[in-house]
Formats: sequence, structure tokens, C-alpha cells
Amino acid sequence: MAKQDKPSSSSPSATADTAAPGADAPDFSAASDSPATPAIEGLNLTDHFLIAMPNMLDPIFGGTVVYVCEHHAGGALGMIVNRPTDMTMDVLFERLDLELEISPHAHLPSGPVMFGGPVQVERGFVLHAPNDMHAAYSSTLTVSDDVALTTSRDVLEAVAEGRGPGRLIVTLGCAGWAAGQLEDEILRNGWLTVKADPAILFDTPIEARFAAAMHLLGIDPNRLTGDVGHA
Repeated sequence: MAKQDKPSSSSPSATADTAAPGADAPDFSAASDSPATPAIEGLNLTDHFLIAMPNMLDPIFGGTVVYVCEHHAGGALGMIVNRPTDMTMDVLFERLDLELEISPHAHLPSGPVMFGGPVQVERGFVLHAPNDMHAAYSSTLTVSDDVALTTSRDVLEAVAEGRGPGRLIVTLGCAGWAAGQLEDEILRNGWLTVKADPAILFDTPIEARFAAAMHLLGIDPNRLTGDVGHA
């Protein structure tokens, strides 16, 4: 299962220590390390969904969909995208002391902040569509043409000022795997894998994301058993 210590130094979250539980405001400080180059040979699940198999009884990952932001020979980094927390986006903005400075008629991010995984649970991660209208944020990993991961506060400051990405998911914490760990879990039928669809990330209701990810594989989740294998 995904390790619960800090991800490898290649991930965009690796330079910050895990904050103590109960901290008032999530950490959106910048991280400076560059992502590692994906392995030339072997499995690369960057920009894929991991879909938990029914036989995964882990209380954290059972029933989840994980979006993989980075996968290379040194390990993997991803975010659970279908497990909401009790914190809403407006509460998050209040805790970060971000005052909304945009028109009340403008589109604001709504809904809950997501639980991204057991690593660095007081640190914030923002999955978002690339925003051509604004300069690059101080700590952003471009995952694909449709998805970027930012770990610095400036992306939410941009949202508060009305110039940030319109499509985004904010998570507290992430999921990290050591070298070979994710591959081993897949071989043990812990996960199904499929190329990610950004519409599921940004446009699909949280409660429907698991079934929607399954449907990318042509699988009815109601008929899934633990013996299906992996894609």
C-alpha cells in the first residue's frame, strides 16, 4: 500500500515536512525540487487513474480513484480524487487568509477539499487545468496537456483574485509509493489502471468518479470482483 512517510525527493512535495495534525491552515509553501525523469523502460502510469479493486480492504485506499501525477523508476506520486473531507473551499480560503476579490457573479471553486492521501496530510496540493492567462506558478508540475499539479500558495491567491484556473481540485495530503511498490501492488491485483480523463477529474461529481473511471475500461463496477486482474 502507499507508504505514509514523505515521497521521494523527486516529487514536488518532497521539500516540506509533514505538518502536525490539527494545524489551523494547510501548508501551500513552494517546493523547489524538479521532478525526476521518467524511466525510459518499464511501466509509466503518469496521467493515469488507479482504481482500487474490491479486494483492497485498506481503510485509506479501499474504494478510491487515485490520479497519478508522477511515476518513474524512483517511485510514484498521486492524489485520491473521490474522498472528500469536511472542509469546504470557502473555509480553506478563510484559513489561508485569502480574501476573494472577484465579482460575486464569477465562477468560484465550490464543494469540499479532498483527502488526497496519507502523506503530508496538512499540506495542500492543487490539481488544475493549465491557465494560459497567468504566468507559471512558483511550484508547478505539468502532468499532461490538460492537468498540472501546483503545491505553492500562489495558485489559490490567483483564484482569489479572479485570474486563477477555473477547473481545479484541492487536496490535503497525497499518496506516495517507493520504487517498485506500486508495480507490486498492481501485480497483486490491488489496482486497475486506465488513462485518465480530465472530465472525470474536473467535471464529474465526486460520488460518480469511481464508476466513471471504471466505465473508461468498459467495466460495470457493480459486477466487478477481486479476480478481474489489472489493465
